[in-house]
Amino acid sequence: MASTNPSLPQLPEEIPPPPSHSDHHPEHLPNESEPLLGRPGDAIQRSNAPMYRNLYLGTGILTQAGLLLLLLSIYIPTLAHQPLLPLLTPHPILQSLGLFILIQATLILQPTTKQYPDAKTRAAKYHGSLQLFSFLLFLSGTAIIETNKHVNGLPHFHSVHAYLGVTTVSLLLVQYIFGFTIYITPQVWGGEEKAKKLWKWHRYIGYGVLVLLLITTGSAAWTDYVVSQLGVSKLGVVLGLVLIASGVYPRVQLGKLGLREY
Repeated sequence: MASTNPSLPQLPEEIPPPPSHSDHHPEHLPNESEPLLGRPGDAIQRSNAPMYRNLYLGTGILTQAGLLLLLLSIYIPTLAHQPLLPLLTPHPILQSLGLFILIQATLILQPTTKQYPDAKTRAAKYHGSLQLFSFLLFLSGTAIIETNKHVNGLPHFHSVHAYLGVTTVSLLLVQYIFGFTIYITPQVWGGEEKAKKLWKWHRYIGYGVLVLLLITTGSAAWTDYVVSQLGVSKLGVVLGLVLIASGVYPRVQLGKLGLREY
């Protein structure tokens, strides 16, 4: 029998592969968290991270800056205009606040991933509660302006903004019912497994309605009353909306839309 030479080093039977980037960073998620722009993992909910960080992760800070600019552009001239009209002044206040809350609901859920189910569940509850609150604000603002038109004998659909507003609120109602039934009563869709397959469509519709909502908000700056009475800065409104979109859409996770492995 041949003997091995003790002076020579023994090679292992299998050579282990070199450590990958994810070995050094176990929370790096190459597929599940891949966004439209930026690197995978740039804006994801970590297991022990506080939930409020989701509101400004990655490009989320751009959205918050845009919301601040938009609210200032609307609130300052609206509240400075005298007299305050009970059936008119609350409309832009409530609608812009509704947009603010809706965006927070979107931002808080966006970074979640199935890798951290507990965090995802908590964020989903915040998302649903905030969306309900935002819808009630939109509905209240719409009811007030429609009441104003009825009381003063004004046409209900006088501008592009009016048509967009009613359309957007109607779609928001459908979207809210859609998401609620998927999450709370999945048996409506044939059980939990079938309901889960509808989540990506809820997201597609949600991001589409958000675009319409931003356009509706922007169109208000060109209505007769705003132009002649309030003097809202069109530049401030448009720049604010651009920043909002620039912060929200780059954080969309492709896996959640069915465009990547998830």
